[in-house]
Amino acid sequence: MATALRLTGKQKAAILLISMGKEASSKIFKHLPEEEIDQLTLAIANIHKVDPKEKEEVLKEFHEMCIASDYLSIGGISYAEDILETALGSDKARAIIKRLTTQLQVKPFEFARRIDPMQIYHFLQNEHPQMIALVLAHLEPNQSSMILSSLPEELQSDVARRIALLEQTSPDVIKEVENLLEQKLASTIQQDFTVVGGIESIVNILNGVDRGTEKTILEQLGTNNKDLVEEIKKRMFVFEDIITLDRRAIQRIIQEVENHDLLLSLKAASPEVKKVLFDNMSERMVETFEEEMQYLGPVRVKDVEEAQGRIVSVIRHLEDIGELVIARGGNDDVLL
Repeated sequence: MATALRLTGKQKAAILLISMGKEASSKIFKHLPEEEIDQLTLAIANIHKVDPKEKEEVLKEFHEMCIASDYLSIGGISYAEDILETALGSDKARAIIKRLTTQLQVKPFEFARRIDPMQIYHFLQNEHPQMIALVLAHLEPNQSSMILSSLPEELQSDVARRIALLEQTSPDVIKEVENLLEQKLASTIQQDFTVVGGIESIVNILNGVDRGTEKTILEQLGTNNKDLVEEIKKRMFVFEDIITLDRRAIQRIIQEVENHDLLLSLKAASPEVKKVLFDNMSERMVETFEEEMQYLGPVRVKDVEEAQGRIVSVIRHLEDIGELVIARGGNDDVLL
């Protein structure tokens, strides 16, 4: 009989799910991508009987991994390894940490995500913009937003541009920057090429800064990078975010956008978005739109996305001229 050490990862996962029972396993399945569900279903189907020893070893390994994961989240790799060495011995501890970091793909600067962003800011404020961008791209968006807002205005747009243009970063560069942070903050490293930054990264950061900081950064970026600014603006407020606006703002949007764009967008909108928009229309308008949607027939995804993009552009314009407020970080949105 094969031991748990010889089982594949899929087989171990299958045994774990079988041991957990149908109800718990079904809840886990809801959070998995279809490909993994298919693979696990096949693995479970191929297990006709779970050997008690295999089950015990798999559950023990899972328990150890959970404990190690908790230690890792509290104090990083070094902390987790020290605690596990005391409890399980150095060889066992290293083996668990190796499996865990491989499975969880622990990111660089993990330690910094639990530190007050202003502590990081004081260390970064006089560093090169590229180094600042690299660190901010690895942090949580709310941390990076606070740090970016605290930088001098002339530096903010430069750092934002560098984050947006970041792609792959060499592990050697990451290690060098981490070692600098290590002297004052903590130490952790996982060497692999890590894709960070990019448009989504700067969008998440800018969504957390105050309106004034956002406008300053985008205006300065726009002098030399108009296309980049337009792409950032498109992603900062997406069509589905309409549900976060107040009734007056939604009614203003309905008045301003083209009916055909609204019709196309509603055709593929989520139930939540449809409800919010319909709740802010007259009964006659709702009846008209529902009837037209029935006769519209199939629509191309491209046409829907373009219509939603035009609506988002209207929303951004209304915000720029002060006709509506989009909630974001900072104090700019406090109404007095």
